[in-house]
Amino acid sequence: MGYTVAPSGRLHLPESEDAASAIAVQAALAERGEWYGPDGFPSDGTLVDLAEAARASIVRDGDWIEFGHDDEGDPKWSDRATAFYVAIAPFVSEGTVEIEGEDGARWSYTYADGQVTQRGWNGWDGSVEPFGDYVEHPAPDHS
Repeated sequence: MGYTVAPSGRLHLPESEDAASAIAVQAALAERGEWYGPDGFPSDGTLVDLAEAARASIVRDGDWIEFGHDDEGDPKWSDRATAFYVAIAPFVSEGTVEIEGEDGARWSYTYADGQVTQRGWNGWDGSVEPFGDYVEHPAPDHS
């Protein structure tokens, strides 16, 4: 049971920011509780290691990460997936991830300069923005 999704897209998230963004995702997931345990992932883990939380497959291509659909993990959306997409925002300079729900609903997360904007209605919970009660993490200092 659950709400199956198929994500796709590409985000500019520099490889040098991968470790920091993975830590931000782990913190956001730990706040959500339930199935996630920080000890379940290596301390030097990457976003690729955390792809299950995004309900996606993630491939790193230099300073870009590419999202795809992963049938193997039976990707069901949850608030933890939303937390993943919000947590990476401060590290992303540009790009879009589009989500298609099992019922044909479509929404996307567009990133620009460390901010994320949702377009469309989230087919899982009907939300029109991805923030809710998620903790925002400060943007990285690139100076």
